[in-house]
Amino acid sequence: MHGTAHDPRALVAQLGKRARAASIQLARISTPRKSEGVLAAAAALRDASDLILAANAKDLDAGAAKGLTLAMIDRLRLTAERIESIAKGLETVAYLRDPVGMVIDETIRPNGLKLTRLRVPLGVIGIIYESRPNVTADAAALCLKSGNAVILRGGSEARESNQAIHAAMVGAISRIGLPEDSIQFVDTPDRAVVGAMLEAAGLIDMIIPRGGKSLVSRVQADARVPVLAHLDGLCHTYIDGAADPDKAREIAVNAKMRRTGICGAMETLLIDRAYPHPRSVLAALVDAGCELRGTPEIVALEPRAKLAGDADWDTEYLDSICAVSLVDGLDAAVAHIGQHGSSHTDAIITEDLMAAETFLAVVDSAIVMHNASTQFADGGEFGLGAEIGIATGRLHARGPVALEGLTTYKWVVRGTGQARP
Repeated sequence: MHGTAHDPRALVAQLGKRARAASIQLARISTPRKSEGVLAAAAALRDASDLILAANAKDLDAGAAKGLTLAMIDRLRLTAERIESIAKGLETVAYLRDPVGMVIDETIRPNGLKLTRLRVPLGVIGIIYESRPNVTADAAALCLKSGNAVILRGGSEARESNQAIHAAMVGAISRIGLPEDSIQFVDTPDRAVVGAMLEAAGLIDMIIPRGGKSLVSRVQADARVPVLAHLDGLCHTYIDGAADPDKAREIAVNAKMRRTGICGAMETLLIDRAYPHPRSVLAALVDAGCELRGTPEIVALEPRAKLAGDADWDTEYLDSICAVSLVDGLDAAVAHIGQHGSSHTDAIITEDLMAAETFLAVVDSAIVMHNASTQFADGGEFGLGAEIGIATGRLHARGPVALEGLTTYKWVVRGTGQARP
């Protein structure tokens, strides 16, 4: 690879050819063998925990020196507990049903032809991501179990961590005889490699970006390869007039403050003017350390809040900041979400089941919730094990993308000698 390191297109071409060869091998590998590889990778992460944490410490020091925000540092940080959580996520993936080979539907035509739609791997997937080193492990495991080869291009801020995780996982699958080229890591900070990946039609079958809006926007604008992505996590929680006060308060605080830097964190809180206890919710958020930015009505209810500007309704803070507004009922809440949301995750808190079902039916987001925190917008919480991202588009996959989202299908036609008249 050294001879092509100075030439991004040549490097990506080499990686792509090796990945294609590995994907052909993976297509012939049984589900138990793929699961064995994922379990071996999980065990390797545990065994290499000290090495991974030491590498992560270097990234954290470099990030602090560069002035990364606290939210970015939180995404970057690994702990023994987080590594254990990653390993457990991989184990969950290993035991999930393999979608490859699943029969979607089957029919027999009047002429006797038997038509079957089967799930098959996408082939070679390119992952371009920032900050979160757990993406290296999650993406590698999901791609391996779904029979796809993967080319990983992580952000420079997590380079040491990504290298350590990649080395542990590749060593594990290689030792049990799986193709090590099925998990490849682009070990160069040259940003031109990203452009080369985006133009690698024929070498890479799908690009999945994980990161900030600027990264995802660039990928969607420049890619010559199909893209599976979401731009923003502008998640809303609407407290209906018939909400239970304890649920409203607890869910709102959790949705915003549990982890502020994830895409499922609530960014805007909408409160029905008919709800009788808005002050308790606002006070609970401020007491938990959240900065509120609201309308004049909100500031009148909670003097510690600040007046919101126009941009606040369209901002993914990924921080301890929340935009807040009172609204005139369900229709106004739905209209606000339609105007300012990003089709990621939106929730209603109410004891009125008719209002809840209306909200769930008319809000056009990848994930809609009733009486639950938006922080549950996560593949692991959905029983999917690790996730490769949350897709907010309307084609191919929506919501948490895990094994099934990394497959496509093909038609298998079985005949008995039929010739078309």
